Amino acid sequence: MRSASTVAAVLGLGLLLAGCSTGSPARSATSHPLGGSASASANTAPPGPSSGMPSAGPTHATTPSQPTAASSLTSPSTPAGYRVAVVHRGADHPDDLVLDPSGGLLYSDYTDGTISRLEADGTATVLHRGLPGPEGMVFLSDGSLVVAEEDANRLVIFHPGQSTPSVLASLPGTSVKATCHQGVDGIAWDPTTHSLVVPDPVTGTVYRISPDGATRTVLARGFVHPVGAAVDAHGTVYVADECGGGAWRLGAGGSRVRVADAVMPDDLAFDATGNLLVTDVRHTRHDVRRWPVGGGASTVLARGGLIEPQGLLVTASGTVYVADDQARVILRLTPHP
Repeated sequence: MRSASTVAAVLGLGLLLAGCSTGSPARSATSHPLGGSASASANTAPPGPSSGMPSAGPTHATTPSQPTAASSLTSPSTPAGYRVAVVHRGADHPDDLVLDPSGGLLYSDYTDGTISRLEADGTATVLHRGLPGPEGMVFLSDGSLVVAEEDANRLVIFHPGQSTPSVLASLPGTSVKATCHQGVDGIAWDPTTHSLVVPDPVTGTVYRISPDGATRTVLARGFVHPVGAAVDAHGTVYVADECGGGAWRLGAGGSRVRVADAVMPDDLAFDATGNLLVTDVRHTRHDVRRWPVGGGASTVLARGGLIEPQGLLVTASGTVYVADDQARVILRLTPHP
């Protein structure tokens, strides 16, 4: 989501971690400034196999390689807290996140129109340029990368070895650069139906789209500005309604139930035990929270030092990555008992 106004400065702000307690907000056992470290190596270790980011190889012609549902995660219990590290800080604006087939971390940058790969030393290599507002990404196991372009309100696909994308699907409505009127943002993969779940913020509709873009069906209508989606192990779809508020679980016939009371949610992801993680970009409550999908109070995982947290990614080991495009950082939250 592109807000109409953003906070300009982030220096000196700390990172608040969730401890064992729940509630909104949760208290932190420890706090680390964005420029500091929880330990000598915490802020310098890059994402990769040694830091909880697995290598993910192809398994099916239309199945993406990154974990997208709770069943793909292996941690046996909800973490009591997280060790936090800044794994990237730069002049760019990290937005949505995805793992490539080799386990590398890619991030989109709406502002610069780029998609980059995070390198071992914390720097970035630009892979694609000139995109009209790249946001959500999904890798298919044949190596194709599907990208949501917010300004064009469409999905494009980079086939393996191609530097120029093809249009996969155009969504109804015209995106404009005003708060709550922008185009497609977050997208998700449904491993139970081998299809893309695509919220269309312009029309307030959530679609299911085939990997080749040939088929589009309506899952639900009537949202204000849906921008994020996640699918659980059973194929149940969850949607973040950024300007309507809250995260919602979709049911039969387009019905929905509110499962998280976020103010302005942007992205969704599941942790190892099926809890729902939500980034909230509202400037009075810009944080990352964990919500029990069965009901109950939320737990703050990260808050201070975040300005507009957007992208969320949970690896097979339970490590959480958070991208903040205005603070210009990518954080790694490593769980501990």
